[in-house]
Amino acid sequence: MTHAIRSSTLPTRPDEFQLAFVSSAAIFEGLMQAQRVQLEALNSWQQSIAAINQELWDEWVCHWGGGAPIDV
Repeated sequence: MTHAIRSSTLPTRPDEFQLAFVSSAAIFEGLMQAQRVQLEALNSWQQSIAAINQELWDEWVCHWGGGAPIDV
């Protein structure tokens, strides 16, 4: 004999669908905010590395290249 097994994890009423959507949207928004923070941290790190690289290049040019960089 076969019979349908009703799963209690699936929403059955419209308000349950809305609650599931709201909770998944909140989780998605949290993940997107975490990713934005990570990208901002990466961008900040890259900018600081670029500034260090520019400073080292300027020092090399002053010492070995025969003068101060033009943008000084």
